[in-house]
Amino acid sequence: MFQALFNSLSGLFSFSRGLNTISNNVSNMNTPGFRGSDAFFENVRGGLGSRISGEGMRTEPGDIRQTGNATDMAVDGDGYFILRDRSGELHYTRAGQFRFNEKGVLVDTVSDYEVMGYDGDGNLAAIDLTPMRTLPPELTSKVNFKGTLTPSMTTPYTITSIDVFDSNGTARRLSAVFTRTSANNMPAEFNVVIKDSTDATIATHTLKFDTLGTPTRETNEFTAQFAFGGATPQPVTFNFGTPGGFDGIYSFSGGSVNVTATVADGHAILGYNDVAFDEKGVLQLSYSAKEKRQGPRLALASLPNESSLKLDGGRLVSGPSVQDKELGRPGESRYGRIVGRSLELSNIDLTREFADMIIIQRGYQASSRVMTVSNEMIEQLYNSTRGS
Repeated sequence: MFQALFNSLSGLFSFSRGLNTISNNVSNMNTPGFRGSDAFFENVRGGLGSRISGEGMRTEPGDIRQTGNATDMAVDGDGYFILRDRSGELHYTRAGQFRFNEKGVLVDTVSDYEVMGYDGDGNLAAIDLTPMRTLPPELTSKVNFKGTLTPSMTTPYTITSIDVFDSNGTARRLSAVFTRTSANNMPAEFNVVIKDSTDATIATHTLKFDTLGTPTRETNEFTAQFAFGGATPQPVTFNFGTPGGFDGIYSFSGGSVNVTATVADGHAILGYNDVAFDEKGVLQLSYSAKEKRQGPRLALASLPNESSLKLDGGRLVSGPSVQDKELGRPGESRYGRIVGRSLELSNIDLTREFADMIIIQRGYQASSRVMTVSNEMIEQLYNSTRGS
């Protein structure tokens, strides 16, 4: 009887600890990247009741939900994000709730630990946005023309507002004037004059067309040297299209005159206006509609025997097996791909938790009942002994 009393007491302790595990799971159902745990019961040798031998982390992933935040990420597949604290120790998490801090370093939103990626030499390093905050100026090297000219045009055709960039990133406005120099027949010939913002002529060119109405190979483009103010002299190529093709300017009788100019490259100093991570974990930076660059790539860790891991603070995983980690890149080998602007939710299933809770409750009630019966039997024994 006395042993039954102690056995039921151990059952009460065990079921209480099991309920603690369930309550922790339920309370973290909205914690990004949280992995639920299961309490393991075991028999105490010699029929001395039960106890909790430990807990095991559930390894199945949670659902992925879009957040719209450019620095939120989820791993669709295997792998953990790698974080580094101020002492240099590495930590691992499935919660990709990140942000760029005031120094331009990608950090975990909760712990403020640095998110690790690969540098140019393939070594682990913090993902630092600082070297890529701005793009240095780039001078213009090419201007493309497209449209139609007619051999019957009687007045010059002028294109204004051709903005090119010098080596300092300063926009310089040019204009192009097309004047027919051939007779009113095919093939046509035009004089092209390039002028600066003061209407001064800085380059001239003779543009000839073949019988198909496309620029001839000898005249379909020309290069002029420009020196704007104190900027470095720069060559700019003016292209009128491919000979035999209709990707540039073409000339035919009876058409209307309409020519446009497109600056192919060049820009002022640009700051980034958007960041994102692609499915391979590569940082993508956008500076303008045309100017985009790639940054560092995220690193992922593969941890063996995941069920033996435990959660520290609900987000970071720890355990002996983290020492045997393997590092890799998203989308390669066994590592999952990155889902940008999204977070992995917890893997808590309330239906399962409620079912486990009912089992725990019934077990606790049964242990309590055994304790009550044992106590009544002891009391009955005491009373019968006292009365004899």
